[in-house]
Amino acid sequence: MGRRIKDEMPEFLDLKEAMELSREQNRENHRRFINPELVNLMGLLNFDKCFVRAEGTSIWDTEENEYLDFLGGYGALNLGHNHPGIIEAVEAVKELPNLLQAALNPLAGALARNLAIFTPGELQYSFFGNSGAEAVEGALKLARASTGRTKIVSCEGSFHGKSFGALSVTGREKYRKPFSPLLPGIEFVPYGDAVALEKALAQKDVAAFIVEPIQGEGGIIVPPEGYLRKVRDICTDYNTLLIVDEIQTGFGRTGKLFACEQEGIVPDILCLSKSFGGGVMPLAAYTTTEKIWKQAYGSVEKATLHTSTFGGNSRAAAAGIATLEILYRDDLSRQAAEKGEYLLGRLQQLQGRYPFLKEVRGRGLMIGLEFAQPEKGILNRLTGGAVEKIAGEYLGAMIAGELLNKHRIVTAYTLNNPNVIRLEPPLTVSYEQLDKLLMALDGICAKNKGFGDMVIASSKTIS
Repeated sequence: MGRRIKDEMPEFLDLKEAMELSREQNRENHRRFINPELVNLMGLLNFDKCFVRAEGTSIWDTEENEYLDFLGGYGALNLGHNHPGIIEAVEAVKELPNLLQAALNPLAGALARNLAIFTPGELQYSFFGNSGAEAVEGALKLARASTGRTKIVSCEGSFHGKSFGALSVTGREKYRKPFSPLLPGIEFVPYGDAVALEKALAQKDVAAFIVEPIQGEGGIIVPPEGYLRKVRDICTDYNTLLIVDEIQTGFGRTGKLFACEQEGIVPDILCLSKSFGGGVMPLAAYTTTEKIWKQAYGSVEKATLHTSTFGGNSRAAAAGIATLEILYRDDLSRQAAEKGEYLLGRLQQLQGRYPFLKEVRGRGLMIGLEFAQPEKGILNRLTGGAVEKIAGEYLGAMIAGELLNKHRIVTAYTLNNPNVIRLEPPLTVSYEQLDKLLMALDGICAKNKGFGDMVIASSKTIS
């Protein structure tokens, strides 16, 4: 277009030009204007390909090579890429006002009504936002406002987002330390330890306990059976609100509509996002009971204490309504349970054959594969511990790189445990596609006896 916005800046790109950028042009834009070190990290394992088409579990690069997406947008693509039902719903509301704060949006009201029907127990009032972190922020504020208490208890190894409040209850020091001091009054207890939780609540001064039914970024950690039931009882005994973060586990991912239903419990506040917008629109919510909502916001003076400009806009609400309809119509929770049982069983067979595959765990189509760390041998001593350090942070990335570059399967490691590869494909994934993944993992494990082999193999895949 030839138009410059600032001196010494490149030319302005229109949409058509942006869609036709080469891989190197795309890298350069990210390097100069977004995050240069992330460009370096992504390029290290060839994770900066340009993809130009997506449908269901499949994505295609500029050379029309097909890849299988087993990362699924970190659990945001339960319905797959570009589900036609979601695209149709968003298209159907294109002439409606998308943002109009001087009115009550009928689509937001309908979505909240439908969500109240879908969610367990007496959860009824919802607040809509745009991301999981925003849902957590709102839930923490609601807990403080409704109880009059300020303390929050969370779990070690948890992940609830990277905005300030959500980060304050996220249990990995790597993400917290650069931004300290964070919110005061936050305490962490071991995940799965109900006794430790009860001790933390004993003074009856804690507003809320926030917990994931399965820790996603912690490494797909499934708590001991009965843990959530104990948590529910303990929170009730000490008048502490129970916030369940189902941002990653929700909407059928674990074989139930919501993972908390596995143990038949109902939280006081439920946080939702990721797949809520059908993989097309950003959409999040926290939902709670009438009593808790009114304790916090039950007057005209309090009605606008917590708001969001884009929360509950028409296109996002339309996508949410369609998502709930498709989940119910296609019984995707059942599909996740059945396919997950098949995949877990086959992966456990691989684990029995290959010591390199240390552990397989998960529920439904939320599965983690933990790979064995290298022994502290002579190579580690000669490098001053460098091998151990690299393995601790990048072993999962190397395996993900091998899957991507040699088998055209997209995965990633979990943020709080980089030795764990996550498998979170769309719930619509086929058994044939599951078998392709299994064959790829079989091949990787067969030729890699340990970390050293993995380094050599990965280095050959990097371009």
